Amino acid sequence: MPEGHTIHRLAADHTEAFAGRTVRASSPQGKFADSAALVDGQVLETAEAHGKHLFLGFAGLGWVHIHLGLFGKYTWGAGQAPPPTATVRLRLANADSYADLRGPTTCTLITDTEKQAIHDRLGPDPLRPEHDGEPAYARIARSRTTVAALLMDQKIVAGVGNVYRAEVLFRHGIDPYRQGRELARSEWDGIWSDLVALMREGVRNNRIDTVRPEHTPEAMGRPPRVDDHGGEVYVYRRTGQPCHICGGEIRTADLAARNLFWCPDCQKN
Repeated sequence: MPEGHTIHRLAADHTEAFAGRTVRASSPQGKFADSAALVDGQVLETAEAHGKHLFLGFAGLGWVHIHLGLFGKYTWGAGQAPPPTATVRLRLANADSYADLRGPTTCTLITDTEKQAIHDRLGPDPLRPEHDGEPAYARIARSRTTVAALLMDQKIVAGVGNVYRAEVLFRHGIDPYRQGRELARSEWDGIWSDLVALMREGVRNNRIDTVRPEHTPEAMGRPPRVDDHGGEVYVYRRTGQPCHICGGEIRTADLAARNLFWCPDCQKN
């Protein structure tokens, strides 16, 4: 499932391609056909993200709410759009660009009130400038749940997925099995600040890189990572490989129905 930086990047891409301009909208698949007919010919006013939720705002009409889920993906193109395939849930297009959405968990037209209800149930998003980590820590500090599980709870922190969860805990030497209530405020402040910086970089580069400059392939004289997810990381999907810092073996285990990755030697705090 895409993490929050991907959705914020999609919001920026929609803004660049369509904001302030009339769009053509269609649903070749048919599941969004009635709503697409309403959007067709309207002006995209704004695009924004909160966690893993994308909102496309059309003045006087409402918002197209998109959640990619596990299988949703976008295809972007420039110039005249080719005939769409029957799997496209929503196509937005103008004379210069087109965007095809396939396989999302959610693609629906909602009101301002419905949009606010989604915001209300989500935790703070490190990529929204008006958010900070205070509401998240207020819940974490009372919880007996593991820190690793809490970071994946979108009601506590919106936008953090399995990669950022694993990597930020490693970068701060935090044992993923610690209870939330055992996490000091100073530790949480460091984690939050790191998430803000890492996820902003993810938006800029459209990939997740978490290793510090001294641990890059060039600095360490090691081969670059080869993985479909791309990006240089410390522990994510590196099970059984040596830790870049201590040389110990990276472990994995199931936690809250997701694979957890960590280095037992580096993450003892």
